[in-house]
Amino acid sequence: MAAIKENSTNQENKQIIKGFCPVTLTIEKIGGRWKPLILYHLGENTMRYGQLKKAIPAITEKMLIQHLRELEADNLISRDVKPVVPPHVEYSLTPTGKSLSPLLNEMAKWGIKLGATEKQQMDI
Repeated sequence: MAAIKENSTNQENKQIIKGFCPVTLTIEKIGGRWKPLILYHLGENTMRYGQLKKAIPAITEKMLIQHLRELEADNLISRDVKPVVPPHVEYSLTPTGKSLSPLLNEMAKWGIKLGATEKQQMDI
């Protein structure tokens, strides 16, 4: 995979847009195929890596690790390493991550409604 040029026009434009549009900033933090699922499964729970992997079986290990790191860097989840052998790592939502729950619930309602509408249109 090619390295991202931090000083490219595209990267500059992304930063400008995030400054003007809070929706774009939000989508960048929680968007994608797997981040909403990870946030959903953590919900009010603390889970170990293996539990998350079982809860989202289609995700590859690489993608799960990458998204967990990104969510942690964005202060949406916390990673707690227990000092035992073998290593015991737990993930949970931070207060910022928990504050996303109402937003994610509304997005789910919207998606359900949209899916029902699209299904009706397909049945016509």
